[in-house]
Amino acid sequence: MEIKRISYLNKLINRENNGLVKVITGIRRCGKSYLLFNLYYNYLISKGVDKEKIIKIPLDDINFKELRDSLKLYSYIKNLIIDDKTTYYVFLDEIQFVADFADLINGLTHIQNLDIYVTGSNSKFLSKDILTEFRGRGDEIRVRPLNFIEFSSAYNGNTIEAWKEFYTYGGMPLILSRKDDEQKADYLTNLFKKVYLCDIIERNNIKNDAELEDMANILASSIGSLTNPLKLANTFKTINRSLTTDKTIKLYLDYLTDSFLIEKTVRYDVKGKKYISTPSKYYFADVGLRNATLNFRQQEENHIMENILYNELRSRDYNVDIGVVDTFEKNANGVKERKQLEIDFIASRGNKKYYIQSAFEISSQDKENQEKKSLLKINDSFKKIIIVKDDIKLKIDDNGIITMGIMEFLLNVNSLETL
Repeated sequence: MEIKRISYLNKLINRENNGLVKVITGIRRCGKSYLLFNLYYNYLISKGVDKEKIIKIPLDDINFKELRDSLKLYSYIKNLIIDDKTTYYVFLDEIQFVADFADLINGLTHIQNLDIYVTGSNSKFLSKDILTEFRGRGDEIRVRPLNFIEFSSAYNGNTIEAWKEFYTYGGMPLILSRKDDEQKADYLTNLFKKVYLCDIIERNNIKNDAELEDMANILASSIGSLTNPLKLANTFKTINRSLTTDKTIKLYLDYLTDSFLIEKTVRYDVKGKKYISTPSKYYFADVGLRNATLNFRQQEENHIMENILYNELRSRDYNVDIGVVDTFEKNANGVKERKQLEIDFIASRGNKKYYIQSAFEISSQDKENQEKKSLLKINDSFKKIIIVKDDIKLKIDDNGIITMGIMEFLLNVNSLETL
């Protein structure tokens, strides 16, 4: 079954012939090549583009090994351009196989009738500064693992069964082809250890690879918790009796972030309208990989749900921060004390903003009041939403706070905009 990935396909369509190199980035094995070589290729054919005008080069294919030399590849492409009046589309998959690939791309941009698309899937290519190597000529399309609506559209089962699979094994596309739990777990574990970690270790010449893996394990165990390099270094000392410094931890965090395996989210003071640099939270790009990091031992659905909500918001192109609201409350002695209340997510895009709480369950009025407490301290008019796991009918209280079930949120890509 073909997974359409409509939002990413539309991003490519909207960037067609914009004069920039389309740089398709994202964590390895999330579907970048399929998006370009299948979905976008078929779109171009359907609109009447001649197959001869689409140059597809999968550089990881041994048949194209000779073209991994940048000068040979440049000559090969140029020789295929026999008509300078029409557009040629150049698809270069796994561009990191080419030495000096940035020089190659910059050279190709001087050919006026080329529309260039590149993907890559090692840590070097996926580095955050790759676009600077194209000297301002790059236009990034970030591809993520399947979100729940994409996953469930291809899953052979009902929505409840799909949810159980999704929060356990995540949305890496090939997970859908694995037949049983053992195959799925093995696939994700090998992907994490033998692909992602090996890439990071090789690129950054890391000597203590066990330390990097321990770092990933600690992050996976503390989804949704505030942390910083110093706190993590102290955790290393306590658990591993390690003398790893906070500077080394900071490097490991940067490596994991640059490879798109995790994302960092910072805190924002809602009333003070300023960012708070530390501590921060980290979320995994895919919850299946998060679970594989821990050998599927810690399956706390509430933390996993929070990670899924974060990824869903990012897949909808929202910028996501953690909200902080200062308040003053009387203690047992009647003295006012300053407290900080947290909002799980502030999702913003353009002039839209939403305050969102992830509440696995609201089992009592006290629990409901607790979830609403920080939201009630915000004085602006942007929507305030609580998302719960239960399949409930959407409701709005007297203060305008909306409560909705997670399925209603996940299965409608416009669920926030249509409230």
